[in-house]
Amino acid sequence: MGIVEEAHNLRVVGEGKRGVIVLAHGFGTDQSVWKHLVPHLVADYRVVLFDTMGAGPTNPDYFDFTRYATLEGYAFDLLAILQELGVSSCIYVGHSVSAVIGALASISRPDLFSKLVLLSASPRYLNDVDYYGGFEQEELDELFEAMGSNYKAWCSGFAPLCIGGDMESVAVQEFSRTLFNIRPDIALSVAQTIFQSDVRSLLPLVTVPCHIVQSTKDLAVPVVVSEYLHKHLGGDSIVEVMPSEGHLPQLSSPDIVIPVLLRHIQRDIAV
Repeated sequence: MGIVEEAHNLRVVGEGKRGVIVLAHGFGTDQSVWKHLVPHLVADYRVVLFDTMGAGPTNPDYFDFTRYATLEGYAFDLLAILQELGVSSCIYVGHSVSAVIGALASISRPDLFSKLVLLSASPRYLNDVDYYGGFEQEELDELFEAMGSNYKAWCSGFAPLCIGGDMESVAVQEFSRTLFNIRPDIALSVAQTIFQSDVRSLLPLVTVPCHIVQSTKDLAVPVVVSEYLHKHLGGDSIVEVMPSEGHLPQLSSPDIVIPVLLRHIQRDIAV
């Protein structure tokens, strides 16, 4: 087993006759977040699953606080994974921050990506002049302080807010589990990198076709952000806003979200 394979708990499942699909999870989760989607893909595709560095199942000794202080560090990891597997082209499905990570990776190697399916994606979480990202700096500072002072308590409060349900729901319990599994200092560092990121200036450089998929109600990503992406991405793009709630709809509303994701995976944008 190579170092890239071991570090990211790399798994490849499926037959692969219709090509390669890479599934990349967002903050606070791991590759298990795709459990409702994978069974629909394995008959036709070679499906690549991995954990981003810092996720609970990864070895915290591999987490380099300097490398992962920017999203580019994760983009380099993604390219290394594709190289390790000998992938020459893939359909990339990225959730939350991993949607942006895929977009960044595609700027330097557009040949590796036939399309990007961006679920719950945001180029910037902070509000700005003529831009609504959903958060003010004071709100983020309070979030970081809460994470730093009592991580477990923060997880218990954040999980239901993010999912859009109560603590009794299976999706909230699942998200709470994967959040708890992250070492607190790593979780805080990753959250700061994500929430303070701003890749708006790079969007015109993304030329790979992008399928932007978004919940109607999402604590982390307002619906207007999907339109912002659509307007500023450099290549062809399409937006679909689903009648789902929460930032992890593939976990909380699979009956709504999985058919939508499958449609965007299987069909290209009509030009």
